Amino acid sequence: MLIEGCKHELEITVPLEDVDRETERVVANLQKKVRIAGFRPGKAPAGIIRARFAGELRHDVLENLVPKALDQRLKEEHLEFVGTPNILEVHFEKGEPLRFKAQFEVAPEFELGEYRGITVNYREPEVSDDDVEERLKQIRDGRAEYINIDPRPVEDGDYAVISIESIAGAAEPVRQDEMMVNVAGPDTLPAFSEALRGMTPGEEKEVPVVYAEDYQQEKLAGRTVTFRLHLKVIRRKELPEINDEFARDLGDYQNMEEVRGAIRKSIFQEREHGAQQDAKNQIIEKLVAAHEFPVPEAYVERQVEVQIEQQVRELAGAGVDPRKLNVDWAKLKESRREKATLEVRGSLLLGKIADREAIAVTQDEVDREVQRIARQEREPVAATRKRLEEKGIIRRIVSGIRTDKTLNFLFEHARKEAAPEPVAE
Repeated sequence: MLIEGCKHELEITVPLEDVDRETERVVANLQKKVRIAGFRPGKAPAGIIRARFAGELRHDVLENLVPKALDQRLKEEHLEFVGTPNILEVHFEKGEPLRFKAQFEVAPEFELGEYRGITVNYREPEVSDDDVEERLKQIRDGRAEYINIDPRPVEDGDYAVISIESIAGAAEPVRQDEMMVNVAGPDTLPAFSEALRGMTPGEEKEVPVVYAEDYQQEKLAGRTVTFRLHLKVIRRKELPEINDEFARDLGDYQNMEEVRGAIRKSIFQEREHGAQQDAKNQIIEKLVAAHEFPVPEAYVERQVEVQIEQQVRELAGAGVDPRKLNVDWAKLKESRREKATLEVRGSLLLGKIADREAIAVTQDEVDREVQRIARQEREPVAATRKRLEEKGIIRRIVSGIRTDKTLNFLFEHARKEAAPEPVAE
């Protein structure tokens, strides 16, 4: 019986003869296991077993009969549940058939609408000479050398090597024995630049620093912290010359023309990936909007958990301890349900399209992904594969590759239109 959406309910009856047969089997097993004073092992009368172990007997009979009866009925009804069935209203009395209800969810059945030729906004990316030169500037900056200079008063633009420690105001002690600060640089707090300006190596100074409420380090955010600052040495920044020698130092290049060509290609690929990903997101949104069907709560709950797990990992990666946050997790989960429902619907649609188009994942594709993970984790491929298989991650890898291939298929068959240029005011 369909209750609503993907929820089903079945009323199931197990004939009395099946109940009696299973009961006798469980009693026989208990006779072999239990020890009762006055009886040799395995020789205790069935009546005593039934009386003394009534609770265990009932548990074992139900544990054996209910899943078997449910499985048989599901096959007869051609149903396959998702999540965990809820067993309720169990009627199990001596001399009567076993009766119970099972409530569960099934994957939704729906008809696919048109999915080829979806119109998306997409424009082939462009890379200008200025883009190339800006990236080259960043690469050059990353290969700069910092040269110690003779002691003198610090000036703007200098790179000061300092040690600092907090002496008041911080939620937790802050200490760093060596850090390099670009005086008056865009990433340097003005209070540090002001304090360093005019100092000479060997000097110490106490400096109060006011941190914004949204400062990325929680132990400093919104606080006024006084630091003891010690200037060790002053350095100047030396950039390498842009010439063919610099090109050869970067890798398998003979001259700067080859370097600029490689940079142009890299920027294009980055922008192409971003533009295609945006177009694929448009495709999913339009598919979901065109297909309205219920989704199992079990799927939605799992997707909410995935979202929150990802957010927790991001917080931990940013140095924030999620356990110390005052979070109403129940409220947070509820706020994610709508987004999770849309994501589940999109996933089900992509799966059905993959089935329709016979999009499959090859072993070579899985192997390449396992090898990539092994390189990233710096461990042998065999060890990586074993770990991924034991944790069930291989299945997720296969699912992810199939999803990517399906989205590539939909993008290839989409109708691409350039987004209108913004109107200048």
